Amino acid sequence: MATPDFIRTIRAAAGNQLLWLPGVTAIVFDDEGRVLLGRRSDTGKWSVIGGIPDPGEQPAACAVREVYEETAVRCVAERLVLVQALNPITYGNGDVCQFMDITFRCRAVGGEARVNDDESLEVGWFALDALPALNEFGLTRIKQALTDEPAWFDPAATG
Repeated sequence: MATPDFIRTIRAAAGNQLLWLPGVTAIVFDDEGRVLLGRRSDTGKWSVIGGIPDPGEQPAACAVREVYEETAVRCVAERLVLVQALNPITYGNGDVCQFMDITFRCRAVGGEARVNDDESLEVGWFALDALPALNEFGLTRIKQALTDEPAWFDPAATG
């Protein structure tokens, strides 16, 4: 994920200390029920699509923007899937971030899946029974997006 300019500005003053940041994930399905994935240029691994909202940007709008920027697919956000505070991540340069992930189920409405920026090596549609290797983060979000359940949150974290 490319670092947005506003975070570079914060980092200039904050150094490597922990930044608490919003993150948005989009689980995009097409009319055939396939899910859109990208193979990340930073890790080489397949992943769901996501990014960081710009200041003042609504999370659902961010999901739609990120999908288009990374894959050239047009989509609409249909519903909130989950909200989850993730564990802190320390990057190779020493920066520490902790994300509050907001995941949306989205429906593709146009465009042809292709690499549309430098964040992905490949993008493509995958049948649910033919997914490439994905981490638990992606698998959990895809599974939750397939349900008609209310948005997931960790009930144990409510005290």
